[in-house]
Amino acid sequence: MQWLVEYNAALASICFMILLGFVDDVLDVPWRVKLVLPSFATLPLLMAYAGHTTIIIPKPLIQYVGVAVLDLGWIYKLYMGMLAVFCTNSINIHAGLNGLEAGQTVVISTAVLIHNVMQIGASTDPEYQQAHAFSIYLVLPLLTSSLALLSYNWYPSSVFVGDTYTYFAGMALAVVGILGHFRYNPHFCTIDLVKHEISDYTGGRSLLLELFETCETLLLFFLPQVLNFLYSCPQLLKIIPCPRHRLPKFDPRTGLLTGTKDGTLVNLFLRLFGQCTEKMLCIRLLIFQALSCIFCFWLRHFLAGWYK
Repeated sequence: MQWLVEYNAALASICFMILLGFVDDVLDVPWRVKLVLPSFATLPLLMAYAGHTTIIIPKPLIQYVGVAVLDLGWIYKLYMGMLAVFCTNSINIHAGLNGLEAGQTVVISTAVLIHNVMQIGASTDPEYQQAHAFSIYLVLPLLTSSLALLSYNWYPSSVFVGDTYTYFAGMALAVVGILGHFRYNPHFCTIDLVKHEISDYTGGRSLLLELFETCETLLLFFLPQVLNFLYSCPQLLKIIPCPRHRLPKFDPRTGLLTGTKDGTLVNLFLRLFGQCTEKMLCIRLLIFQALSCIFCFWLRHFLAGWYK
């Protein structure tokens, strides 16, 4: 019955963020509140989480840390909560174009789906397959609903998503990562077993090693969102002035968008590659998102043996 508890916790967190997104669309919630409220929405996730709190130290750092396995305890759950807050807000920050919010969700969801299918096919362990199957159960409704929305939200848009959808999509992807990728059998995975598997690891893909690498995989799928967040930090932290909407300027004479000095990837792409239409800019950003996911697959499967 653990899967049912996790599934209900996932629905509770997602519904809470949908409510927050609707409130933000209506009442214009300040940024400092947006960063705090998602942390409360993650409480059902963290309470239902029955997984490990152990990490495997990267091989190049073992000689400096002194151990190969480290149990973080409550710090690990704090990290998962922060990951959920980031995923929720990252989709909302990287937005402003017709089709961009739904498009990036479709790309990331597709990458997560492919990743889980590949991992199920690469393992014969039923617990491992069940963990990734649970992630598929969560991501398929998100992918199909986002595809349907994208058909109406694509330029020229007849439906606008607002903060309601961006918060929903971000929390849904966070749920997929926490309760899907991180999920495991608590009776199967113990610290002694982790140490035993690492000591016997001679180059093959360890089951536990695969489970621990999934948090990095999820973050790499969010690489454009991470870059956009870091680029936006000076404005989000009020180091430099931050307007309500950091959108590019529209030139009515040419019908093209022009980048402003606001710290977003949308404006950065316009400054780097010049003026373009809104549709072409959205296509470029989604191509960058897809290339980031492809890079994640390459990095994970070709460098993970050296890194971990």
